[in-house]
Amino acid sequence: MSPAPLRRRTVALLAALVVVVAQVVTVVAGPLATPAQAADLSKFDPGFIISDAIFYDSGAMSAADIQSFLNQKGASCVAGADGTPCLKNFRQATSSRAADAKCTGAYSGSADESAASIVAKVAQACRINPRVLLVMLQKEQGLVTGSGSGLYANRYRSAMGYGCPDTAPCDALYYGFFNQVYSAAAQLRNYANNPTRYSHRAGLTNNVRYHPNAACGTSPVFIQNQATASLYNYTPYQPNGAALAAGYGTGDACSSYGNRNFYQYFRDWFGPTTDRQPVGSLDSVTTTGSTVTVTGWALDPDTTDPIAVHIWIGSSSAAFTANLSRPDVGAAYKKGDLHGFSATMPASPGTVTVCVYAINDWAAGGNSQIACRTVTVVNRAPFGNIETVTAGNGTVSVTGWALDPDTDDPITVHMYVDSASAAFVANGSRPDVGRVWGRGDAHGISATMNATSGPHNVCLYAIDASQGTNPQLGCRTVTVPAVVTPPEANRPPMGNLETAAVGEGTVSVSGWALDPDTDDPVTVQVSVDGSVATSLVAKGSRPDVGRVWGRGDLHGFATTLSTTSGAHEVCVTALNATTGPSTQIACRTVTVPAVQTPPGSNRPPFGNIETVSATAGAVTLTGWALDPDTNDPITVHMYVDSASAAFTANQSRPDVGQVWGRGDLHGFTTTMAAAPGVRTVCLYGINATAGTNPQIGCRTVTVP
Repeated sequence: MSPAPLRRRTVALLAALVVVVAQVVTVVAGPLATPAQAADLSKFDPGFIISDAIFYDSGAMSAADIQSFLNQKGASCVAGADGTPCLKNFRQATSSRAADAKCTGAYSGSADESAASIVAKVAQACRINPRVLLVMLQKEQGLVTGSGSGLYANRYRSAMGYGCPDTAPCDALYYGFFNQVYSAAAQLRNYANNPTRYSHRAGLTNNVRYHPNAACGTSPVFIQNQATASLYNYTPYQPNGAALAAGYGTGDACSSYGNRNFYQYFRDWFGPTTDRQPVGSLDSVTTTGSTVTVTGWALDPDTTDPIAVHIWIGSSSAAFTANLSRPDVGAAYKKGDLHGFSATMPASPGTVTVCVYAINDWAAGGNSQIACRTVTVVNRAPFGNIETVTAGNGTVSVTGWALDPDTDDPITVHMYVDSASAAFVANGSRPDVGRVWGRGDAHGISATMNATSGPHNVCLYAIDASQGTNPQLGCRTVTVPAVVTPPEANRPPMGNLETAAVGEGTVSVSGWALDPDTDDPVTVQVSVDGSVATSLVAKGSRPDVGRVWGRGDLHGFATTLSTTSGAHEVCVTALNATTGPSTQIACRTVTVPAVQTPPGSNRPPFGNIETVSATAGAVTLTGWALDPDTNDPITVHMYVDSASAAFTANQSRPDVGQVWGRGDLHGFTTTMAAAPGVRTVCLYGINATAGTNPQIGCRTVTVP
């Protein structure tokens, strides 16, 4: 069986020319109509113009969908001077066609049928996407957007350019709109049914011409799929650089536009022409304490940009971007090097299933499961030893070591002198510990706390690197001698800013302050953005402070200020009881939510960052967050520079519940992986409904 007559050419005509059709049609050069937004032709791939999945999706549009589309594109269309109708209004009698090897569905003819119905029924019969047929009607004769003087009967006569070779008049055997649409669709299907009978073949490198003029030359194109091969068999030219640079305009004497215009119109009207599924590899899944780390790579073959990757552990998930350098992947796929990933996520102890998904760069496309692995998460408790506890002039010092057997990184240790406490990192060099436990040398303890004279109970606790148990390393009793201070000395005041919490239009601070030269309460100034907002006397009862510093119990402070919504720097300064220097205790940056009126409206969430600590390769935050419109825990997003993770603030915080009256489950302790160096850590409270997601706060931390 010989191939059907060649379809007609699509070569260069100036966009400004009016296309005149006589007995022989030489049509469609530049644009017949330009959509509002042109496709990005830098992404045109001559070897993969459209995917098979899209090209042969015969159910993509119903007749009603097609009619609605034609009504939209032809909203301002008027009939031609000779009465030729707009495509949205075109009707004709159609003949029945029996099913055959090309079109396996029968076509039932009608005495009066719309263009939309014809396109829909042909698409079903011949198993071709109706969108493909609409685009071909546009790129061949501009019928979808044609209007007025640009409409005449001959354009319908050769609507698909079928049977119109480059070197001869169109074959009258294929005249007529229905005949053209059916014949073209049948031929597109025949290319797929008999791929070896035609010049352009999928899976092979083909020398594809730029223009009917052989002097314009060719270039090798590896045709990746049948749909692209079919387009070249129908229109055997690829656009040259000038055609691509011209957008919908005209290029040079060697430019052709058929396949360029097909790509442009399809993307502008219906979205991507190629949607290959993302691919990737899960190279490793490792556990450390209560975390799981995955490494590997993922990419979408339709873009060079890094793509999103999701990790699922049971019902919990985290999203991140696969943007680490992987030259091996770049060399294999020719899509750039930035497709590697390494991400860590918390996990409960026990056997867990870890699944990783590559997210399609086209939102309407499908996502790919890269792989699933089952691992056992074992979080062993930290341990250590207190070696010495010594008392100095108003101080207590301890030495020893502590480590977490699940990591080489130094861990945090909490030191208590009676009820007063301090946190530090056990990172002193201890080669003897490293030799025994095989977790590196940086686990030594050397810490000092202030203490009043007299006997004290000193205890140390090792803090689990992965939010597990925090065992006591031991306790010792020590007697601290009295501090000897010259009577004339005027020591500066001291204190601690313990909380800086926000409400609707308010910020609340609390802590303690004292002057070591007197038992009397001192004055505290609270500044907002550099201006003193209030002064108050720190005279609240704080027996814990009194026990440590021996200056009585009346040194606590707490106050709430009204302020505008947005980010503010809040600072607390303790004033000297005499004329000596004052001390700025601390500053915090907070984001204050706006007051909502009426109260029943969608109020933004808020919260507080209470601690920020860093260990090698990780940052840990604690605090709380809630949405004032619900008792339910909310989602919080954590950013370390541009990397992010999501978690739920659902830990028990009765203190928060007492203040805000929204239940107790609003606390959080969360850890994210972080590269060594100075990092900016920010938290955002995610609204329980569709609303604003304010920043809770940011901190700067140095990761060892």
